[in-house]
Amino acid sequence: MNATPHSDDALVLYGQRFQSRLLLGTSRYPSPAVLEAAVARSKPAMVTASLRRQGSNAAETGSDFWALLKRLNVPVLPNTAGCMRLQEAITTAQMAREVFETPWIKLELIGDDYTLQPDTLNLVEAASILIKDGFQVLPYCTEDLVLCQRLVDVGCQAVMPWAAPIGTGRGPVNPYAMQTLRERLDVPLICDAGLGLPSHACQVMEWGFDAVLLNTAVALSPDPIAMAGAFADATAAGHAAYRAGTMQAQDMAQPSTPVLGTPFWHQSN
Repeated sequence: MNATPHSDDALVLYGQRFQSRLLLGTSRYPSPAVLEAAVARSKPAMVTASLRRQGSNAAETGSDFWALLKRLNVPVLPNTAGCMRLQEAITTAQMAREVFETPWIKLELIGDDYTLQPDTLNLVEAASILIKDGFQVLPYCTEDLVLCQRLVDVGCQAVMPWAAPIGTGRGPVNPYAMQTLRERLDVPLICDAGLGLPSHACQVMEWGFDAVLLNTAVALSPDPIAMAGAFADATAAGHAAYRAGTMQAQDMAQPSTPVLGTPFWHQSN
């Protein structure tokens, strides 16, 4: 995976620098052309792809898809989507490393096929095994602080907590927990899953998250290309706001233009 040119404010993951703070999924787009245009518009740091694709959409399957990934000229982040057993995730990651020729992996180990919630009991072990095998692991997880800390403890240099269950578009359902993660963890945080609006992306970036990963909110928009651009802009705006720092909230109204002295037209003759 190639790093981007040096930037003082670049996203840094496992020592690699990326100019964008948006990661984009590649499934469920109406056509390969729309996917390609959405990527061109948003200029993501990485695009995700899975070896376990079983969709019927031409944008998601077959040799044309692999050719499209190469044509995008964007680093590919393979994932273990759909894996529900530890060994299944390990094997899929190892296969992905051979196919995509990269040690990067988005680790998904699903514990519940209804909510698609990560398997919090086995995720840490899976991450530990893959890291010892030379992978650069980005684990999809919940917003649970202890789980995220354990992932960091076994060597994950970034974690990817959800905002809400995959594909719901509900936005951050537990703001307190997500903000606590930012306060307590020193590694990059990538909000993965559950964002539905550009304002959701802007909000988590304002909290200090380092990046967001999107798929459904863009792919299922009536205009995926425009929505990809909107998310890219919102992500950048939220990060800029975090860097700038926000004003303190006040309980009472405060004049934006203070009155200094008495205006000359109020003076008596």
